[in-house]
Amino acid sequence: MQELFNTLSEPFAIRAIMACSMVGVMCGIIGCFIVLRNMSLIGDALSHAILPGIFVSFIFLGYSTIGFFVGSVLAGILSAFMITWIQHNVKTKNDASIGIVFTVMFSLGVIGISWLNSEKGAHLDLGDFLFGNALGVSNEDLVLTAVVMLYTMASVALFYRYLFITTFQPTIAATMGISVKMVHYFLMLLLSFAVVAALRTVGVILVVAMLITPSSTALLLSNKLKVVIVISACIGLVSAILGMILSIFWNTPPGPMMVVVSTFFYALAVLFAFEKGLFPRAIRRYNQSKKIEREDIIKYAFKFFEKKKLTISEIQQYLGLKENRIKSHLDYLKKNGLLSIGSGIGLTYKGKQKAEGLVRAHRLWESYQVDSMGLLEGQIHEEAEILEHHLSEDILDQLDKKLGFPSQDPHGSPIPPKLIAPKRPLLNIKLGTKAFIAKEQISDQVESELWELGLLPDSAITLVKVEKDVVKVKYQGRPLVIRAQLAGLINTKR
Repeated sequence: MQELFNTLSEPFAIRAIMACSMVGVMCGIIGCFIVLRNMSLIGDALSHAILPGIFVSFIFLGYSTIGFFVGSVLAGILSAFMITWIQHNVKTKNDASIGIVFTVMFSLGVIGISWLNSEKGAHLDLGDFLFGNALGVSNEDLVLTAVVMLYTMASVALFYRYLFITTFQPTIAATMGISVKMVHYFLMLLLSFAVVAALRTVGVILVVAMLITPSSTALLLSNKLKVVIVISACIGLVSAILGMILSIFWNTPPGPMMVVVSTFFYALAVLFAFEKGLFPRAIRRYNQSKKIEREDIIKYAFKFFEKKKLTISEIQQYLGLKENRIKSHLDYLKKNGLLSIGSGIGLTYKGKQKAEGLVRAHRLWESYQVDSMGLLEGQIHEEAEILEHHLSEDILDQLDKKLGFPSQDPHGSPIPPKLIAPKRPLLNIKLGTKAFIAKEQISDQVESELWELGLLPDSAITLVKVEKDVVKVKYQGRPLVIRAQLAGLINTKR
């Protein structure tokens, strides 16, 4: 470990880490727009197409960092123009045009560099251009990389609005007078800068990974572009630093190690990203399946609400689930006040309200299928069985309104009315807590029944006991019994 620290303190290692860090940040930022515009192949093409620029610049300027940079950028811009021209003027597939341009440019570069080495006695290591040589970064390379990175970041910040709208809404951008083509070529220029800057660190073959992988990882973690850009830049930075350290520790090429680290972060995001990760999605699907099974139990109990109580074996036979799973669902439903479990399994008033909501959703959707979609009665049940668990109250209200507030479904069964819940129901008051009857109740029927009990607005009551069918309260120092169904509808205030 001490040897690692000693190596990292060497000037060449410090230059390498700084250069890789800047390349990681720059590629992370540009890569977001490249991925979102489905231009990953163009990034790969430009990374290969810069080799002829190195060949030409060496002929005129010799071994020069600035010369290599200028030549490579010009070769990248030329390739971008060639690809775009072919895509718009020749009947060739977009991906095919990219493949044609970058392969021929790459081949010309390899031929040119090989000729310089064999015929002119040049010492251009093709492997350094292909796979990078971060440990060979000079001070001149470092300064040039810093300038390119700052220019790239400043350009994205200044022209973010144009990059954003042309990425997501190019048609609207055109109607606003924004030249989509000019923004495209400007992005190609920035991409060329990033590719050339990464030439010394990861090489032309691996640079596409540093453009694509951090941004793809960030897109799994967020849907907001600004946040995606920041995350992508951070992943590129960490991947570069950690990859460089690991390459020194294990004595491996820095470029491939940076790519491996970046891909490792991508794999973590694929597995654990909150919204899009495989494990969170699997957990949400599992929880959703449990929710549906519990709601099916409630709906099944509703069928026998006024007739009988159910047994575990009856529910098991209905749902086809194992007994342990049924018992787990029953414990959950009892804990949440939806089921009463004693000599049998029955619905509480709260459970009845939940069941009526499910039945309402089921029958409204069946009505919609027949009325608006023209389906037959025999074709509507299965889909309604699925969607009843997913339809929100807003959607149900819209369906109800569109259908003219029907009272029966296509089978002639009554559609339960929408339940208007009180803001602070009596049943939600803690035992022993004093509450006051609210002036505003959810219906005239509730107000009428309260009046019959002698409970007027602002009457002070104390909740004493909640049983299955009745609720016991104290009013003016004397006990008072209220139906559980009514108690669930009474609105109170502090």
